[in-house]
Amino acid sequence: MALFIVLEGGEGGGKSTQARILYGRLCQKHYRARLLREPGNTALGEAIRTLVTSPRQTLFSSWRSSLTLPQDNSQLVAKELFLSIVPEAELLLFAAARAQMVAEQLRPFLQKGLVVVCDRYIYSTVAYQGYGAGLNLGLIQNINELVTGGLKPDLVLLLDIDPVKGVGRKGKTQEMSRFETQDLDFHRRVRQGYLKQMEEDPQRWVKVNASLPKDKVTQEIWKAVEQCLAKPKAEP
Repeated sequence: MALFIVLEGGEGGGKSTQARILYGRLCQKHYRARLLREPGNTALGEAIRTLVTSPRQTLFSSWRSSLTLPQDNSQLVAKELFLSIVPEAELLLFAAARAQMVAEQLRPFLQKGLVVVCDRYIYSTVAYQGYGAGLNLGLIQNINELVTGGLKPDLVLLLDIDPVKGVGRKGKTQEMSRFETQDLDFHRRVRQGYLKQMEEDPQRWVKVNASLPKDKVTQEIWKAVEQCLAKPKAEP
Protein backbone atom coordinates (compact mmCIF):
# COMPACT_ATOMS: atom_id res chain seq x y z
CA MET A 1 0.00 0.00 0.00
CA ALA A 2 1.22 3.48 -0.85
CA LEU A 3 1.68 5.70 2.18
CA PHE A 4 3.45 9.03 2.53
CA ILE A 5 4.80 9.92 6.00
CA VAL A 6 6.65 13.14 6.82
CA LEU A 7 8.67 13.98 9.92
CA GLU A 8 8.86 17.67 10.77
CA GLY A 9 10.17 19.85 13.57
CA GLY A 10 12.71 22.41 14.66
CA GLU A 11 16.37 21.99 15.49
CA GLY A 12 17.42 19.36 18.03
CA GLY A 13 14.25 17.27 17.97
CA GLY A 14 15.93 14.13 16.62
CA LYS A 15 13.88 14.16 13.45
CA SER A 16 16.49 12.66 11.11
CA THR A 17 17.38 9.95 13.62
CA GLN A 18 13.74 9.02 14.09
CA ALA A 19 13.14 8.98 10.33
CA ARG A 20 15.92 6.40 9.95
CA ILE A 21 14.56 4.34 12.83
CA LEU A 22 11.05 4.40 11.37
CA TYR A 23 12.31 3.39 7.93
CA GLY A 24 14.26 0.50 9.46
CA ARG A 25 11.24 -0.72 11.38
CA LEU A 26 9.03 -0.63 8.31
CA CYS A 27 11.60 -2.70 6.42
CA GLN A 28 11.84 -5.19 9.30
CA LYS A 29 8.08 -5.62 9.12
CA HIS A 30 8.39 -6.32 5.38
CA TYR A 31 6.84 -3.12 4.10
CA ARG A 32 8.26 -1.92 0.81
CA ALA A 33 9.64 1.42 2.00
CA ARG A 34 11.94 4.25 0.98
CA LEU A 35 13.59 7.00 3.02
CA LEU A 36 13.93 10.49 1.56
CA ARG A 37 15.22 13.77 2.95
CA GLU A 38 14.82 17.42 2.06
CA PRO A 39 16.73 18.88 0.48
CA GLY A 40 18.53 15.91 -1.00
CA ASN A 41 18.26 12.52 -2.71
CA THR A 42 18.65 13.81 -6.26
CA ALA A 43 21.89 15.20 -7.68
CA LEU A 44 20.36 18.68 -7.72
CA GLY A 45 18.95 18.29 -4.23
CA GLU A 46 22.25 17.22 -2.72
CA ALA A 47 24.06 20.16 -4.33
CA ILE A 48 21.48 22.54 -2.92
CA ARG A 49 21.70 20.86 0.48
CA THR A 50 25.43 21.58 0.59
CA LEU A 51 24.78 25.20 -0.30
CA VAL A 52 21.98 26.00 2.14
CA THR A 53 22.40 23.72 5.16
CA SER A 54 26.01 22.57 5.51
CA PRO A 55 28.28 23.99 8.22
CA ARG A 56 30.33 26.99 7.15
CA GLN A 57 33.60 25.09 7.58
CA THR A 58 32.45 22.42 5.14
CA LEU A 59 31.20 24.97 2.63
CA PHE A 60 34.47 26.86 2.72
CA SER A 61 36.70 23.82 2.30
CA SER A 62 34.52 22.38 -0.48
CA TRP A 63 34.25 25.56 -2.53
CA ARG A 64 37.54 27.33 -1.88
CA SER A 65 39.32 25.82 -4.87
CA SER A 66 36.57 26.96 -7.23
CA LEU A 67 36.51 30.58 -6.01
CA THR A 68 38.80 33.30 -7.31
CA LEU A 69 39.40 35.32 -4.14
CA PRO A 70 42.09 37.77 -3.04
CA GLN A 71 44.95 36.03 -1.24
CA ASP A 72 44.95 38.39 1.74
CA ASN A 73 41.27 38.14 2.74
CA SER A 74 39.95 35.04 0.93
CA GLN A 75 38.65 33.41 4.10
CA LEU A 76 36.71 36.52 5.11
CA VAL A 77 35.17 36.90 1.65
CA ALA A 78 34.19 33.23 1.52
CA LYS A 79 32.60 33.43 4.96
CA GLU A 80 30.57 36.46 3.89
CA LEU A 81 29.49 34.66 0.71
CA PHE A 82 28.04 31.72 2.57
CA LEU A 83 26.30 33.84 5.19
CA SER A 84 24.59 36.08 2.65
CA ILE A 85 21.84 33.83 1.23
CA VAL A 86 18.68 35.90 1.61
CA PRO A 87 15.37 34.22 2.59
CA GLU A 88 13.92 34.71 -0.90
CA ALA A 89 16.86 32.83 -2.40
CA GLU A 90 16.56 30.08 0.21
CA LEU A 91 12.88 29.71 -0.61
CA LEU A 92 13.57 29.22 -4.32
CA LEU A 93 16.53 26.89 -3.74
CA PHE A 94 14.47 24.63 -1.48
CA ALA A 95 11.62 24.73 -4.00
CA ALA A 96 13.93 23.66 -6.81
CA ALA A 97 15.25 20.73 -4.77
CA ARG A 98 11.71 19.72 -3.81
CA ALA A 99 10.43 19.86 -7.40
CA GLN A 100 13.21 17.53 -8.54
CA MET A 101 12.71 15.12 -5.64
CA VAL A 102 8.94 14.91 -6.15
CA ALA A 103 9.30 14.25 -9.88
CA GLU A 104 12.26 11.85 -9.73
CA GLN A 105 11.48 9.85 -6.61
CA LEU A 106 8.47 10.67 -4.44
CA ARG A 107 5.71 10.31 -7.03
CA PRO A 108 7.26 7.23 -8.70
CA PHE A 109 7.69 5.50 -5.34
CA LEU A 110 4.09 6.18 -4.33
CA GLN A 111 2.83 5.04 -7.72
CA LYS A 112 4.61 1.73 -7.11
CA GLY A 113 2.74 1.32 -3.82
CA LEU A 114 5.68 1.99 -1.49
CA VAL A 115 5.65 3.51 1.99
CA VAL A 116 7.72 6.70 1.78
CA VAL A 117 9.24 8.29 4.88
CA CYS A 118 10.43 11.84 4.24
CA ASP A 119 12.65 13.90 6.55
CA ARG A 120 11.06 17.37 6.04
CA TYR A 121 8.67 18.54 3.33
CA ILE A 122 6.61 21.64 2.44
CA TYR A 123 5.85 22.41 6.09
CA SER A 124 9.49 23.22 6.81
CA THR A 125 9.43 25.95 4.19
CA VAL A 126 6.33 27.49 5.74
CA ALA A 127 7.86 27.30 9.22
CA TYR A 128 11.40 28.46 8.44
CA GLN A 129 11.12 30.83 5.48
CA GLY A 130 7.57 31.92 6.34
CA TYR A 131 7.17 32.21 10.11
CA GLY A 132 10.89 32.27 10.86
CA ALA A 133 12.20 34.60 8.16
CA GLY A 134 8.97 36.51 7.54
CA LEU A 135 8.30 35.77 3.87
CA ASN A 136 4.73 36.00 2.57
CA LEU A 137 2.83 32.83 3.48
CA GLY A 138 0.56 33.04 0.44
CA LEU A 139 3.57 33.17 -1.86
CA ILE A 140 5.12 30.16 -0.13
CA GLN A 141 1.86 28.23 -0.44
CA ASN A 142 1.68 28.96 -4.17
CA ILE A 143 5.28 27.87 -4.73
CA ASN A 144 4.78 24.69 -2.71
CA GLU A 145 1.65 23.90 -4.72
CA LEU A 146 3.52 24.46 -7.98
CA VAL A 147 6.49 22.21 -7.21
CA THR A 148 4.49 19.37 -5.60
CA GLY A 149 1.36 19.44 -7.74
CA GLY A 150 -0.62 19.47 -4.50
CA LEU A 151 0.85 16.19 -3.23
CA LYS A 152 0.39 16.00 0.55
CA PRO A 153 1.38 13.31 3.05
CA ASP A 154 -0.99 10.90 4.73
CA LEU A 155 0.67 11.60 8.09
CA VAL A 156 2.81 14.44 9.44
CA LEU A 157 4.73 13.67 12.63
CA LEU A 158 5.71 16.87 14.44
CA LEU A 159 8.66 16.26 16.75
CA ASP A 160 7.99 19.19 19.04
CA ILE A 161 10.59 20.54 21.45
CA ASP A 162 11.17 23.81 23.26
CA PRO A 163 13.67 25.80 21.16
CA VAL A 164 15.89 26.47 24.17
CA LYS A 165 16.37 22.74 24.70
CA GLY A 166 16.49 21.88 20.99
CA VAL A 167 19.08 24.49 20.06
CA GLY A 168 21.04 23.51 23.16
CA ARG A 169 21.19 19.93 21.93
CA LYS A 170 22.46 21.01 18.53
CA GLY A 171 24.94 23.40 20.11
CA LYS A 172 26.83 20.45 21.59
CA THR A 173 27.97 19.39 18.11
CA GLN A 174 31.28 20.68 16.74
CA GLU A 175 29.83 22.45 13.73
CA MET A 176 26.71 24.56 13.40
CA SER A 177 24.66 24.99 10.24
CA ARG A 178 23.23 28.27 8.98
CA PHE A 179 19.81 27.63 10.53
CA GLU A 180 21.15 26.46 13.87
CA THR A 181 23.04 29.72 14.31
CA GLN A 182 19.87 31.82 14.08
CA ASP A 183 18.80 33.61 17.26
CA LEU A 184 16.36 32.06 19.70
CA ASP A 185 13.46 34.27 18.59
CA PHE A 186 13.80 32.84 15.08
CA HIS A 187 13.48 29.29 16.42
CA ARG A 188 10.50 30.26 18.54
CA ARG A 189 8.76 31.63 15.43
CA VAL A 190 9.58 28.40 13.58
CA ARG A 191 7.98 26.36 16.35
CA GLN A 192 4.86 28.53 16.28
CA GLY A 193 4.75 28.06 12.51
CA TYR A 194 4.63 24.32 12.93
CA LEU A 195 1.98 24.47 15.64
CA LYS A 196 -0.15 26.79 13.50
CA GLN A 197 0.03 24.41 10.53
CA MET A 198 -0.98 21.51 12.76
CA GLU A 199 -3.90 23.54 14.08
CA GLU A 200 -5.09 24.19 10.52
CA ASP A 201 -4.98 20.50 9.49
CA PRO A 202 -5.29 18.47 12.72
CA GLN A 203 -6.39 15.18 11.14
CA ARG A 204 -3.14 14.91 9.18
CA TRP A 205 -0.79 15.82 12.05
CA VAL A 206 0.37 14.04 15.19
CA LYS A 207 2.50 15.90 17.74
CA VAL A 208 5.21 13.93 19.54
CA ASN A 209 7.04 15.29 22.57
CA ALA A 210 10.62 15.21 21.27
CA SER A 211 12.08 16.06 24.68
CA LEU A 212 11.22 12.55 25.88
CA PRO A 213 13.90 9.81 25.84
CA LYS A 214 14.70 8.60 22.34
CA ASP A 215 13.12 5.17 22.81
CA LYS A 216 9.89 6.72 24.05
CA VAL A 217 9.77 9.06 21.05
CA THR A 218 10.27 6.04 18.80
CA GLN A 219 7.35 4.27 20.47
CA GLU A 220 5.05 7.27 20.07
CA ILE A 221 5.95 7.58 16.40
CA TRP A 222 5.31 3.91 15.72
CA LYS A 223 1.96 4.09 17.49
CA ALA A 224 0.86 6.89 15.16
CA VAL A 225 2.22 5.10 12.08
CA GLU A 226 0.46 1.85 12.99
CA GLN A 227 -2.84 3.70 13.22
CA CYS A 228 -2.21 5.28 9.84
CA LEU A 229 -1.30 1.94 8.28
CA ALA A 230 -4.54 0.45 9.61
CA LYS A 231 -6.73 3.11 8.04
CA PRO A 232 -8.36 2.20 4.72
CA LYS A 233 -7.03 4.34 1.91
CA ALA A 234 -9.57 6.59 0.18
CA GLU A 235 -10.17 5.88 -3.47
CA PRO A 236 -8.50 8.47 -5.75
